[in-house]
Amino acid sequence: MSDSDIRKEVRQAYGKVAREAGSCGCCGPASEVTQKIATQLLGYSDKELAAVPKDANLGLGCGNPTALASLREGDVVLDLGSGAGIDCFLAADKVGKAGRVIGVDMTVEMIDRARQNAEENGYENVEFRLGEIEHLPVADASVDRIVSNCVINLSPDKPQVFREAYRALRPGGEMLVSDIVLVAELPEDVAADPDSLAACISGAMKKEDYLAAVRAAGFESVEVLRERPAGARQRREPGTEDGHGDRPQPRQPKTVEEIRRAAELLASGDLDVFATSVHVRATKG
Repeated sequence: MSDSDIRKEVRQAYGKVAREAGSCGCCGPASEVTQKIATQLLGYSDKELAAVPKDANLGLGCGNPTALASLREGDVVLDLGSGAGIDCFLAADKVGKAGRVIGVDMTVEMIDRARQNAEENGYENVEFRLGEIEHLPVADASVDRIVSNCVINLSPDKPQVFREAYRALRPGGEMLVSDIVLVAELPEDVAADPDSLAACISGAMKKEDYLAAVRAAGFESVEVLRERPAGARQRREPGTEDGHGDRPQPRQPKTVEEIRRAAELLASGDLDVFATSVHVRATKG
């Protein structure tokens, strides 16, 4: 599949997520399952979820990068693959009125949804820009912090994403990403299945290649802050009641049927041998 075909598939899939999530707010069972996924699987605390627009939480991601990023009052933050804006809104609260948050997403429906969330909830220090993370619509050395939540693994050119992130960061800036990486090659039948949960990781890089690509872009002090199997069973553990504990994070199911299939796969632990969820931090010297 060509790079353009991959981007087309991703746009279609996430455009559908934005549209369907926006139209199912009144259907109790779906919204209940979505909320359960968000609170139990993605690493956000109840306090954080209550602080952001409800429609910003689509149950996507594999971690909570803003919980680990060193966000300061007045920072300019860039979110790669911002979706409906959940991480942008959390960052906005941390950087305050003196700061600014820019979300970039290549899906029109996601940008529209995020902008609506910002407007309806009075976020004046957040903006959303349509664009590809391989070609960021931001100036050189214009942001202090970059975050990304399980998006870079979808890119057909991940080294270019890291080069663009490096270009956009100011000297001394930091990148904090939550992502899925492979620790073993996926079986051909799993990697080729477009409808399975595993297809969400079929484009992921081997862990060592991923970290090497970050370093090759020019980043320094590249470190894995947390790492857990991508397919392990989710549950809160003692000492992690704030939602920031080091727990495994799955990729997102998109329909009720996929949620059921995902639950079965996650419970089986079958993904553990192939993929891991990592939180990676790197700095620009």
